[in-house]
Amino acid sequence: MPYIAPSKRRNLNQEGEQQSSFSNQQGDFNNDRGSFGNSGRGGYNRGGFNGGYSNRGGRGGFGGGFNRGGRGGFETKSSLVSNSPHGSWVDGKHAPAQRNEAIEMKLFGKQDDPNFQATGINFDHYDAIESEATGNNVPEQITSFTTPPINELLMENIKLARFTKPTPVQKHSIPIIAAKRDLMACAQTGSGKTGGFLFPVLSECFDNGPQPTPKPTSAYSRPVYPTALILAPTRELVSQIYDEANKFCYRSWVRPCVVYGGAPAEQQISNMKRGCDLLVAAPGRLIDMVERGVVKLSNVKYLVLDEADRMLDMGFEPQIRKIVEESDMPGSVERQTLMFSATFPTEIQQLAHDFLNDYIFCTIGRVGSTSENITQSVIMVDEDSKGNALVDTFQQHSDEMTLVFVQTKRLADGLTNFLIASGYSATAIHGDRSQAERERALSAFRKGKAKILVATSVAARGLDIPNVKLVINYDLPPDIDDYVHRIGRTGRAGNTGTAISFFSSENHKLAADLVALLEEAKQEVPSFLFQFFQQKQRSNRTSNNSRDFRKNNNSGSGWGNKSTPRTNTGSTWGNNNSTGNNGSSTWGNRGGNSGFQRSGAGWNTENTSYQSSGNSGNNWW
Repeated sequence: MPYIAPSKRRNLNQEGEQQSSFSNQQGDFNNDRGSFGNSGRGGYNRGGFNGGYSNRGGRGGFGGGFNRGGRGGFETKSSLVSNSPHGSWVDGKHAPAQRNEAIEMKLFGKQDDPNFQATGINFDHYDAIESEATGNNVPEQITSFTTPPINELLMENIKLARFTKPTPVQKHSIPIIAAKRDLMACAQTGSGKTGGFLFPVLSECFDNGPQPTPKPTSAYSRPVYPTALILAPTRELVSQIYDEANKFCYRSWVRPCVVYGGAPAEQQISNMKRGCDLLVAAPGRLIDMVERGVVKLSNVKYLVLDEADRMLDMGFEPQIRKIVEESDMPGSVERQTLMFSATFPTEIQQLAHDFLNDYIFCTIGRVGSTSENITQSVIMVDEDSKGNALVDTFQQHSDEMTLVFVQTKRLADGLTNFLIASGYSATAIHGDRSQAERERALSAFRKGKAKILVATSVAARGLDIPNVKLVINYDLPPDIDDYVHRIGRTGRAGNTGTAISFFSSENHKLAADLVALLEEAKQEVPSFLFQFFQQKQRSNRTSNNSRDFRKNNNSGSGWGNKSTPRTNTGSTWGNNNSTGNNGSSTWGNRGGNSGFQRSGAGWNTENTSYQSSGNSGNNWW
């Protein structure tokens, strides 16, 4: 399918709305095949809830209360951009702005807040995690936050954020990036990867100042020229990275901005016109801004791909290639390219090589692994008993912040409505919801107004929500890497957490990988998993657990071993190696068990047919 620019596909996201009514005749909630609202089968037919999925007031979850008000949810601090004190770069020196207690309170919170969670009880144990950095002339890792290599102003902001010591990935990334080397970093979920690229990039920016920008060709056209560009696959992750950048840019000359789809482009353009030195973006909206002439990439010194394995997946690769290859961005030897993720399959490493120049590959823990801080439990549950199992789980883990993952958007909405009717405070997030609805749902969950967030894979990547104690895989994903990212929403930054997964016979293809992962993380392996694969069967995780793939390449081709000075103007983009492109993207919804029936014994699922309409492509922009 050819790539379509966002400016030419404004109406594509309306497709999902055509299937959102309870009275749909194709297996929806109100048909006569075991539906959610079928009174003849004890269905969900009580009072005001009958409006259900087609009632826009009820889509916000938690009784519909989150579907009102402005677009200010999600705690995105864009309102602080114009009010935050900004420094300047004068005569080759950084002149920080004066401190502002009110802004510090909004950015960093109360310094004596007992509920603030920056690190967990097992944070010191991170020092014992196995780490490895491979490549040419690897710099020595640091052991603490010091000046140098960290800029003095950034050190002050790090202290305000109450970070006391670097995590293992930060110990490696800070000196590597300071040495002007490219980096591919693979670290366990919740291990501080965002700080791993923000700290060294901002420190270098604070030390070296802004790039000179070309004179505008017209008084009516003044594009922005960011120095650092950070790309992430989802709106929520983009917004979260921007919020973190706001903290650490405090009082500096660097002005962070954010662009993503689902929000008014005009407001984002207005914010950028006030100054844009660090840009956090979703690929689709960034392409739109480049095509409009609002953003120029010719000054980019630092290109960061967060959740890089997904950014290089088939669904996003055309957009990334368009951004890098068809814009005025400097070539790979003139910029630094930094990639971070919790999983880096070998085929993605091979594809990522096209972006990088003499890079260092850094692994923290086992590649594609989970943290031992997460207690993992896999329970055998028939498809029609998942509702009862879910209620039982909530009774055992009462009043805990819980993230429930399902496979389909429709199931997310239906399950949320069921939980609300059952007396739980719940809300949902998925790709068919408007950006305002997604922001309000996340805001409610972050603030504790909703204790349960039901989500599709849109929430599996990178989101850092404090105090999430429990992750439930109501539907297991078909891919083990997605499982790793999902359960990584708990047990972050050294804290402990629990992940419970409902396993049915339909998940049999995942059994071998689950056994390998549980054994690797020193978790209890339920005996029933061995019934679903032969003992001699090899786990599909073999390639994911490899280290730097260059170490295993004996073909003599010199993969990744080039050492090109950054004064060279050539680019390694355009390599036609397509090893990593084996099939379509796994983003979005996969078919699943989506039907509902409320019975006397609880809430059950059936194998009805109203599933998502195929792989409709990525609409995260």
